[in-house]
Amino acid sequence: MEEGRIIKALSGFYYVKTEDGSIYQCRGRGVFRNQNITPLVGDLVTFEYEDPNEGYIMQIKPRSNELVRPPIANITQAIIVTSAKAPDFNETLLDRFLVLIESRDIQPVIFITKMDLTSAAEKEKMESYRKLYENIGYRTELLSMKDGQGFNVLEHYFKDHITVIAGQSGVGKSSILNMLDDSLDLKTGEISESLGRGRHTTRHVELLEMYNGLVADTPGFSSLEFDTLEANELSYCFPEFRERLGDCKFRGCMHLKEPKCAVKAAVSTGEIAASRYGNYVRFLEEIMLRKPRY
Repeated sequence: MEEGRIIKALSGFYYVKTEDGSIYQCRGRGVFRNQNITPLVGDLVTFEYEDPNEGYIMQIKPRSNELVRPPIANITQAIIVTSAKAPDFNETLLDRFLVLIESRDIQPVIFITKMDLTSAAEKEKMESYRKLYENIGYRTELLSMKDGQGFNVLEHYFKDHITVIAGQSGVGKSSILNMLDDSLDLKTGEISESLGRGRHTTRHVELLEMYNGLVADTPGFSSLEFDTLEANELSYCFPEFRERLGDCKFRGCMHLKEPKCAVKAAVSTGEIAASRYGNYVRFLEEIMLRKPRY
């Protein structure tokens, strides 16, 4: 019995890479279908094989997390790519990504791209955003997309991580990967002027080796709905709220109208950004208005 990680899924075959770098083409056992289990890219598995093109996955080890879109497991890091311009920086959208990533116990990193398109005033504004998110504890990079300027500073982010890249269309997700490794030649959709969106054409999921880590070649979090997050879980997805939860007067405080709320007190003193609190309230309303699932 061998052990390895699924690094690609294509047409019912799973490509399993072992510690020595060998890759085996495997199928899933019928028992997985009967148990309604689908092997995912990123899964740690045990398998048997007769030759490198004829293997069978025997067991899937417990997952630390999984995504539906793209179907991938055991992610340790999500790089959220957002742009300063074209499309314009959107703090609410960034916070939405952060909450979704935090809710899956994945470590977020923020890349703000297209700094080369900004005016002096816009640069200053982006620097203030960088400071805001770094104070919360998020590693944040401001990037010029011109000739991949300064991209070598990003290499250390990938080491020993399984990374998924997330962000709205047109912000430069594929461009970043291509600049980091020009052998990838990932297809980048031109921004459609009428829609203000990009198009991504990847049809299968694969983990690519990059700087002693693995990166999914398909953008993550295509759904931005809070469809599995409960109202009482939301404050745990804001690190600056999370560290104050024990200081609220009431256990289970929702940080809305309750007296002696440590989160609201921190907002009033500026320790928590008003914009972050505003997005928390907006997201909480959205979750509370969600239709019940049966």
